[in-house]
Amino acid sequence: MSTGTAKALELRGLRKAYRLPGGRSVPAVRDFSLRVEPGEFVTLLGPSGSGKTTVLRTLAGLEEPDAGEILLDGVPLTPLPPHQRHIGLVFQNYALFPHLTVFENVAYSLRIRRTPDVRIRDEVEAALKTLGLEELASRLPGQLSGGQQQRVALARALVMHPDLLLFDEPLSNLDAKLRFQVRSELRRLQKRLGITALYVTHDQAEAMSLSDRIAVMRDGRVEQVGTPEAIYARPATLFVADFIGRVNILPGRVVDRGGSGVTVEALDRRWNVAADRCPGAAGEVLVLLRPEAVGLTEAGQGDLAGTVEELEYRGDQTEYRIQIGGVHVVVVESSPRRTRRIVEGDRVGLRVFEDTLHILPAQREG
Repeated sequence: MSTGTAKALELRGLRKAYRLPGGRSVPAVRDFSLRVEPGEFVTLLGPSGSGKTTVLRTLAGLEEPDAGEILLDGVPLTPLPPHQRHIGLVFQNYALFPHLTVFENVAYSLRIRRTPDVRIRDEVEAALKTLGLEELASRLPGQLSGGQQQRVALARALVMHPDLLLFDEPLSNLDAKLRFQVRSELRRLQKRLGITALYVTHDQAEAMSLSDRIAVMRDGRVEQVGTPEAIYARPATLFVADFIGRVNILPGRVVDRGGSGVTVEALDRRWNVAADRCPGAAGEVLVLLRPEAVGLTEAGQGDLAGTVEELEYRGDQTEYRIQIGGVHVVVVESSPRRTRRIVEGDRVGLRVFEDTLHILPAQREG
């Protein structure tokens, strides 16, 4: 099925506050600006209360912003009611009608627009075929698995040929294995159809695997926008570094600066950090080291030495908590690659992949 030409979405200076009893207001979104290119898949990622769902609801027309603009290919959406915005919305709970078949659930939005029956049949059949649901057309939602229900909700959004697809944590009700399967299907489908999409989640793995770009949100604002690789490897703030994956945050000090980067002292050793990983670094800094960017070696080998205080075996991975002087460093290794068993109390060497080190100012953020 075709959805037409992909369109660009632009949000400029969006603000929204909720009024509480007694006249007090609580800001939910503060001067939020973001551009989503035609056909791009962008995720709003952040903890609960960061404002991501409020942004989505203002886009869909379910909330009215206090200030700011929403433009779809340059056309203002704010004055339009929800049914005129040509936006498909996939909810967290799917919002399927339990008494209607899969076919009728997908056809519902077409029927309330008084679409001719012949066109309804053609459009619904095309949407069901796109999502591999043809054989389930006569079933009720209660007879479907969670993944099948998710695809029905997506078919209902796609049948309207939307200019923009919005997803409100649509995989949160699925178990871990099914979530992995469905998000892979979702990514392939979005790319094949070329629809511009904005996805909301607090799940870092979902955001990293689905997105062309991620906008990390905190307290109603954007902390950083970038590709998954850039967000993970070069976080702009300590909040982003700590929210995306695991990270060791080590005290350090810049001792030399050159054209290619800086030399920083941390863990009683000097490290060379590339210029694009230490913007504006000077004096006291925080050195960020991802747990998987450290390899364990025999005692007396590697860059550092430490003692294993704790370990946690997870099947495919093992996590070690290692004391180096007065500092603890978390290391994550692929379990099958470990040929010699390590136990608590062992002395080990650590090999640090120096080119992964990233530096931020020492001032911790509130």
